[in-house]
Amino acid sequence: MFAYTIRRLLMLIPVLIGMSLITFSIIHLIPGNPALTILGQQATPAAVAQLEEQLGLNEPYFVQYTDYMLGLLQGDLGQSLRTNTAISGDIWPFLAATIELTIFAMVFAVIVGVNAGIISAWKQNSLFDYTAMIIALIGVSMPIFWLGLMQQWVFAQELGWLPAFGRANPRDPVETVTHFYLIDTLLSGRLDQFSIAFQHLILPGIALGTIPMAIIARMTRSSMLEVLRSDYIRTVQAKGIHQLSIVYRHGFKNAVIPVLTVVGLQTGTLLGGAILTETIFSWPGIGRYVFDAIGNRDYPVIQSGILIIATMFVFINLIVDLLYSFIDPRIKY
Repeated sequence: MFAYTIRRLLMLIPVLIGMSLITFSIIHLIPGNPALTILGQQATPAAVAQLEEQLGLNEPYFVQYTDYMLGLLQGDLGQSLRTNTAISGDIWPFLAATIELTIFAMVFAVIVGVNAGIISAWKQNSLFDYTAMIIALIGVSMPIFWLGLMQQWVFAQELGWLPAFGRANPRDPVETVTHFYLIDTLLSGRLDQFSIAFQHLILPGIALGTIPMAIIARMTRSSMLEVLRSDYIRTVQAKGIHQLSIVYRHGFKNAVIPVLTVVGLQTGTLLGGAILTETIFSWPGIGRYVFDAIGNRDYPVIQSGILIIATMFVFINLIVDLLYSFIDPRIKY
């Protein structure tokens, strides 16, 4: 297991280098002069030259990339052109908000999707199977922005059960330590604020997790159907073992790898694709942060946001690969 882990980590090195090269090249792919694009067509030559020097655009490409990589190795993501502050300090609260939302959405998607898929396969061609798969099809097809707006209208405006915007009560803020509000409220002993922060997560979390939930349910059903038709399942059934034990303990264990693949891919997708949900629910996440940077033409922030999201996607896939070998030891050989 240790050797397998080392091999997988070494394979990440060229991936991360290539990813950083692509991310760095974004600013150079802009038609024309990037500094002029940032400042606008009315900028003076002196202002353009000053910004080029600030961004290092007057240096050769190789020198710029080398400086960029050296900064990354030291944890320096550069400075925001709009706020003139270090990006590494500014970006964490937004990233923490997206991670918290993504974890909630994936927990919802996995719990509902996996169990719906297992029961649908177990009760194939039953009313539950047809209903669950129709709901899954609707979930895959439904636009997130429409679902989010409908949730706000029904559960926030009409019923008043849940808040529609933000992460917490702005009138009673909690001291931020980790910037994960659920953790910070517990650290400060504010159970009332924990409840409020959790309520703020429900609507955006369900909206964000609906599509992954539907995909996971369909994949789980497909994988479980194949496993439940296997010879060893019939052998276990002949031994008189309880059906629930057969389905969850013997069946799902051998059907979990395709499901795990989908969960890993969907988690990475949610980290980088939550911008619609974050916009609708005014959630201050990394998607909104990068979107605002695009509007302000703050290219160092855009580079950093894309790089962080891509890096997290790569490491999520690494974790999935390691889980493969843990579930099925044959893989590491």
